[in-house]
Amino acid sequence: MSDVTEIKSYLNQCASLVEQTLATALPAEWDVPGLLRESMMYSLEAGGKRIRPALVLAAAEAIQGDAKAAENALSIAGSIECIHTYSLIHDDLPAMDNDDYRRGKLTNHKVFGEAMAILAGDALLTHAFHLIPQAARKGRLDPQVALDIVEDLAMFSGASGMVGGQVADILGEQGITSIEDLEYIHLHKTSDLVVFSVKAGARVGGATENQLKLLEQYGRNIGLAFQIQDDILDLIGDEAKLGKKTNSDVAQQKVTYPYLIGIEASKAQVKRLTREAKAAVLDAELAMPQRLLEIADYLVQRDF
Repeated sequence: MSDVTEIKSYLNQCASLVEQTLATALPAEWDVPGLLRESMMYSLEAGGKRIRPALVLAAAEAIQGDAKAAENALSIAGSIECIHTYSLIHDDLPAMDNDDYRRGKLTNHKVFGEAMAILAGDALLTHAFHLIPQAARKGRLDPQVALDIVEDLAMFSGASGMVGGQVADILGEQGITSIEDLEYIHLHKTSDLVVFSVKAGARVGGATENQLKLLEQYGRNIGLAFQIQDDILDLIGDEAKLGKKTNSDVAQQKVTYPYLIGIEASKAQVKRLTREAKAAVLDAELAMPQRLLEIADYLVQRDF
């Protein structure tokens, strides 16, 4: 089996585990309005790469040196996918990116209307914080670790993290064009959730402070590389593989890495960031680093 085939198989296994978790993440016995539940699950179960939850699982395994460590991290993996999904629902709204398709399907507001899409996103955001303590309640996570993960999630997904990056992105559409501004947008809008995912999995696995610091560098770099690759694929990618229209950044007059520094320089940045991310993983002296290294390489080579 080739390295690419093997990591694809691993990511598919992670996605399958996460999707099983998501299917029951919203308790059937909760008295939730039917249309709200349908809207939430429509986007939550819409597929996608599931990279962030896979990183949670891979980081837990990397620290413990045991594939079974992923079982203790599944609630956390479901939590980050709730956050990511809510952000996509809101990103697609007319007031934001105004997209009609996501993952090859009509966007949430196109199916359920803008008001329901907003509320479904709000509900998924809130529900993410419900899922984290469940691991502690089931005895799979020390309560202090769960508290640290909740604190991280609030920081990396909120005003100083993803939401701050989204705001900077909106302001960028009004004329901000420097590479520093663009890096800020990508680091917070995209990288911060990747950093959270890696750190959360590492916390579940029992990482040391030094390992957490090095894995934060890994997450920051692959998150930035991931977003630059997205910018590249928006220009030269295959719509069928991407599940959305290409050249959307151009149509919306968004400033991107290829726009500022060109395609070839952008590709070089992706390779440099990936190389530095892998170096951080090796410096962390993990029990089982291979999956994190393979994921870093895979994200560089992806065409979707």
